[in-house]
Amino acid sequence: MKCVFCGGETKKMFVTFNYEDENRYFFVEHVPADVCDRCGEKTYSPDVTDELLKFAKDKFKPVKKLEVPVYYFAVSC
Repeated sequence: MKCVFCGGETKKMFVTFNYEDENRYFFVEHVPADVCDRCGEKTYSPDVTDELLKFAKDKFKPVKKLEVPVYYFAVSC
């Protein structure tokens, strides 16, 4: 399969999908995807996308929770 963004070749792999919406974040591990060798873009099948939407709608309980430190990046002008 060719990458829809850069035309590179893709490989079937298992990846971690991350989702962010306002102050809500979650990760889904071991997600099947086609990953571009050139640019790294991940493409998901329609069936996988439908399942990922269920996670966004809280249809599942998490298998684990992580504590993640948050930092501010301050730039002086």
